[in-house]
Amino acid sequence: MFDTLSEKFANAFKYVQGKTKISEENIEETLKEVRTALLEADVNFKVVKDFVNSVKEKSLGEKVIKGVNPGEQFVKIMHDELAKIMGDANEEINLERPGVVPVLIVGLNGQGKTTFSGKLALHLKNKRKKDVLLVPADTFRPAAKAQLQTLAKQIEVDCFDSDLNLHPKEIALLAIEEAKKRHKSVVIIDTAGRLHVDEELMNQLKEVKAALADLNPEVLMVADAMTGQAAVEVSKTFHDAIGVTGIVLSKMDSDAKGGAALSIRHVTGVPIRYVSMGEKMKDLELFHPDRLAKRILDMGDVLSLVEKAQDNINESDAENMMKNFQKGKFTVDDFMKQMDMMSNLGSMASILKMIPGMGGMLRQIGDLSPAEAEMKRMKIIISSMTKQERQDYKIIKESRMKRIATGSGCTEQAVKDFLGKFKQMEQMMGGMSAMMNGGGFPGMPGMGQKKGFRTDPNAMPQFPGMPGVGGKDKKKGGKGPWGKGYF
Repeated sequence: MFDTLSEKFANAFKYVQGKTKISEENIEETLKEVRTALLEADVNFKVVKDFVNSVKEKSLGEKVIKGVNPGEQFVKIMHDELAKIMGDANEEINLERPGVVPVLIVGLNGQGKTTFSGKLALHLKNKRKKDVLLVPADTFRPAAKAQLQTLAKQIEVDCFDSDLNLHPKEIALLAIEEAKKRHKSVVIIDTAGRLHVDEELMNQLKEVKAALADLNPEVLMVADAMTGQAAVEVSKTFHDAIGVTGIVLSKMDSDAKGGAALSIRHVTGVPIRYVSMGEKMKDLELFHPDRLAKRILDMGDVLSLVEKAQDNINESDAENMMKNFQKGKFTVDDFMKQMDMMSNLGSMASILKMIPGMGGMLRQIGDLSPAEAEMKRMKIIISSMTKQERQDYKIIKESRMKRIATGSGCTEQAVKDFLGKFKQMEQMMGGMSAMMNGGGFPGMPGMGQKKGFRTDPNAMPQFPGMPGVGGKDKKKGGKGPWGKGYF
């Protein structure tokens, strides 16, 4: 997400690094690079102009804080202005009001409206503790009803059995009555899309909104982030015609440019409320402008990483693993759980980008798919082991190795290689456990906590379950515990 823009910003900041003060001369080249980067990212021209002028004005008018590097201060100004054009802070829809709250989902065809309707229902159910009713109101695409019913069943949310022969306005009113009978607090209405904005669609939506006027409906427009300025123009058209209360950017995980996210709020005045990041129902995030600005500037997004961990990691499993780890015990089963936890958080690249400073390193590394493929291969081998073998891999001799190889569809040598690598990992974890318990690094006297050593609370997090992490510089041919280091 926004990889191209992040890389170009990083190159632009080289002009201000090492400077003793911020002046018009030494930020001119940086601002020129920033302007070009934003225009190439398909950001609206007026937004780029206002942004660059604002950054320049703030930079030259800012007194350099004592003890702060001027280059770092310039990046901070950039961050604040980026967040500002995207909306300052998250603004989720207002559901804390009496009665049923209708939420109209609108947009063009193929933008992901029906999928988003399901994601929003799950989000409101789990995070906001709301009782939701999903309503299919797409009278032009009958398959949309079946799709929404399937999603509703999957996330265990009620779905209204709409009569698609009726006008969407009538469907909406009947759904509201049904919601009142069932004591639902939110009604999500999935409306029809079009291949292009037309008068018929707008009039239909106006009628639906007018019919629900007494309930002050929320109107969320779903826009494909990958379409850049086209998404901005469509959002403006919808807002001018029917009055949109929030924007949803779909396919954000595939958007390498960022033109839509950086332009919509500034051009339309409508806040971006949610971003859709994948195909699973749980892949929905609140839009936090300040956090996104940090990601773009390679400042990380630790808050989002923590939230993801809270949502996706089993606390009991994590505690048990930590207890084992403190005892110096690390099993194949623990390793498998670590890999599963990481998979639940997302791809390696998406996780690492949330750690400050890792963006630049990832750009140097390049493709992480070999490391992820290696993790999948290891999972298959572990899945072919018995519970006893996972707890004590040392009992795996030749006959067991042959059985595991047959069950996992790989060679005996591959199983042998895995066990050899796991042994290295076990030894490394044992050393880390000793250090945590005050024993210091093996063979390095004086490095334990008893000798005054203290671990840095701000140090970069470690991922012991990630293949290749901990290896030396890839260009120097370094090796981590799983062979050639990816990092």
